Amino acid sequence: MMTANEIRESFKKFFEEKGHAIVPSAPMVIKDDPTLMFTNAGMNQWKDIILGTRDPEPRRRADSQKCLRVSGKHNDLEEVGHDTYHHTMFEMLGNWSFGDYFKEGAIDMAWEYLVDVLGLNPADLYATVFEGSAEEGLGRDDEAAQIWLKHLPADHIINGNKHDNFWEMGETGPCGPCSEIHLDSRSAEEKAKVPGAQLVNKDNPQVIEIWNIVFMQFNRKADTSLEPLSMNVIDTGMGFERLVRAIQGKQSNYDTDVFRPIICKICELSDLEYGKDEKVDVAMRVLADHLRAIAFSIADGQLPSNAKAGYVIRRILRRAVRYAYTFLGQKEAFICRLVPVLVHEMGGAYPELPAQQDLITRVIKEEEESFLRTLTAGIAMLEGLMAETREAGRKDVDGTKAFTLFDTYGFPFDLTQLICAENGLGVDEAAFNVEMQKQKERARGAAAVETDDWVVVSDGETTFKGWDCTEHDCHILRYRRVKRKKQTYYELVLDTTPFYAEMGGQVGDRGVLTNDTETIEIFDTKRENNLPIHLTETLPANPAAGFKAVVDAEARHASEANHTATHLLDQALREVLGTHVEQKGSLVTPDYLRFDFSHFQKVTPEELRQVARIVNARIREDIPMQDHRDVPIAEAKQLGAIALFGEKYGDRVRVVQFGKSVEFCGGCHVKSTGKIGFIRILSESSVAAGVRRIEAITGRLAEESIYAQEDVMNGLKAFFNNAKDITAAIRKTIEENDELRKQAAAFVKEQTLRMKDKLVASARNMGGIKLVKSLVPGDIAPDVVKDLAFQIGAQLPESTLCVLGSKHDDKPLLTVMISKDLIAGKQLHAGNLVREAAKLIKGGGGGAPHFATAGGKDTSGLEAALDKVVELAGL
Repeated sequence: MMTANEIRESFKKFFEEKGHAIVPSAPMVIKDDPTLMFTNAGMNQWKDIILGTRDPEPRRRADSQKCLRVSGKHNDLEEVGHDTYHHTMFEMLGNWSFGDYFKEGAIDMAWEYLVDVLGLNPADLYATVFEGSAEEGLGRDDEAAQIWLKHLPADHIINGNKHDNFWEMGETGPCGPCSEIHLDSRSAEEKAKVPGAQLVNKDNPQVIEIWNIVFMQFNRKADTSLEPLSMNVIDTGMGFERLVRAIQGKQSNYDTDVFRPIICKICELSDLEYGKDEKVDVAMRVLADHLRAIAFSIADGQLPSNAKAGYVIRRILRRAVRYAYTFLGQKEAFICRLVPVLVHEMGGAYPELPAQQDLITRVIKEEEESFLRTLTAGIAMLEGLMAETREAGRKDVDGTKAFTLFDTYGFPFDLTQLICAENGLGVDEAAFNVEMQKQKERARGAAAVETDDWVVVSDGETTFKGWDCTEHDCHILRYRRVKRKKQTYYELVLDTTPFYAEMGGQVGDRGVLTNDTETIEIFDTKRENNLPIHLTETLPANPAAGFKAVVDAEARHASEANHTATHLLDQALREVLGTHVEQKGSLVTPDYLRFDFSHFQKVTPEELRQVARIVNARIREDIPMQDHRDVPIAEAKQLGAIALFGEKYGDRVRVVQFGKSVEFCGGCHVKSTGKIGFIRILSESSVAAGVRRIEAITGRLAEESIYAQEDVMNGLKAFFNNAKDITAAIRKTIEENDELRKQAAAFVKEQTLRMKDKLVASARNMGGIKLVKSLVPGDIAPDVVKDLAFQIGAQLPESTLCVLGSKHDDKPLLTVMISKDLIAGKQLHAGNLVREAAKLIKGGGGGAPHFATAGGKDTSGLEAALDKVVELAGL
């Protein structure tokens, strides 16, 4: 029986022999596509080729692509673990043809691989074809059906509707009919009872789709009409996990060697068996699946967080923790202990896993521990809600409050339901759903974007000139209008542009398009499908006119300085801390730079100073940039450029070199390091377990920060009479202040003792109760008054009511202390007394039965407030 790794390699070998270039998987986390957070299909990395904005060579390609489907159109998250074939992270085996072979070639190769190479039984295979759509004006895909008749009997070729057999990238963009291959893995007895054709696309867990062949030939426009693509594209995707299941003859994906080693490890660590309890089985499947999604995301550079892609990863991880906590009894970090077995099983095919194993483990462990604390706190809050529900005589916990527990504190709703059920209570799910719907509507409103079709002014492709200049003549190729929230703006594509489009951490350029008749402001430049998109609030009066594209040179040069400084910083960190340092993210703006990197402890001040010295020394050296453009990736690696996990590189790349610093980079840089001027590190902090962050400034802003620091120092010197040794002067002042504070504290203590003795002596007997009532003179701190009250209580421990009024910073304070016997015998409560009396000083307060305080705004009411306490006490 073939192993999973052998099956993956056989696919690559087969298509390589068919003339396909075998390409590495693109990162699962997408960084430079505003329309997607994760790769959810094998074709994502080829969008720009399909849209005609990138050279299609080589025209035949194949790979095994890491994919993640947890949000949006392909949301499988809540199904994962409950069935045998849905997953969050999965591998998609795929082959592509860009203007080369089309339907016949794709179908014939798929059949040859499945039947001749893997040995699947043709009698178990079914194919679907698009039945056509009257509303689209499209007929049945007879061409595909006729090709399938070479391999399958007619009763194994099934018509499929638009939902199942017309693939679309999104609401707009490339699309076309598709043909799915389904496998019937039921027993012979089951097949005899019900033909497989009747179960295709009917959610039968044993009759499943294993391969989808998309015949991409149309482009969906914003007005929903279809137009032909410039070239026909074949895009196929075969679920690796499902294929392994078929080849290994299993009834569940989780029974294959893709997942079984992980499940066995879970059993070993939890001391539980798989296959004995359905709830436990679901939990184990959830953990086995989610571990892969989390680990690969972290390896690709996406850490769990509260925003965008990071939030999705955190949500997956917390779902796994919740299942381990609830059904496997794991109250401590558990998932992190499964990382070694994942690395052992998949590290050969995906080297990013062993390379990042320590980081993956640490990040998962920290996230688990954090969420377990959330669960502990959430359970305490839920216990309060349940007690409140019982006191009100209700049977259901308020759904609105359950939503607050979920939304604000991250406490899972189904766990709320489970705990409530264990305590004989329900949860008002309808009220919870109302709040959830409101939140979704708010999110949809915030994310709603309405995009018109492109208006083509002239044909052509964009040429980027921004590495060499900040001004260039240009024409508009096409434009479109975009509405987002209450903002309307336009996106422009130019034939030639010096504007850098946001990518790789460097923000997009801003500037203007100008000619003799008008000037149009470009407020940002984004990248979509590898195409620079210029954003403007107004459309030129004549889009066909010629323009000069002018970048804001000051902002650009500041960004260039910060970008080059980031490269020098990266190299210096590796020299000082070690070669384990790897970039985990960056942000380059005109104002500052931010650099995230792997390192498992705080960088010491001495190490930071050493890093800054190295960078500034290289700035003073004025090292010229060596700009290696359009070089083969193998040559780039020979130059010393280090490929980062989580980044996508083409066959030909650009390498930017400043002396020892050699990096893959498509951004803008200074021509020599001297242009940076100076770097100043502002801060070093933790981003996540094993990831540190440095923020720094360069050039004029670094210079200004030094002037600001000089101003502070000059001010301090003036304050200390221009002392030569300001540090010694400050230390002396602090020491003197400490001594004076001790003397003042001793004086206050002495005065408090005298005042206590005086007040004790002034106590009046009121019907057997000793009453100490006084307005304390002077400006007295609240803690001193509290100490005074407790001293009086210690000297008069029985039958004592102490009522004190005082002032601090021109604000009144009312203090009440009651001896324990009066609380029990007379039912007195200091908190209740002070709360009522505080109204006379225009304030409020409260406290315990034996001691309470109240503050206010009106000092003139203190005397009346003291009397009110005595009155309420019944004296």
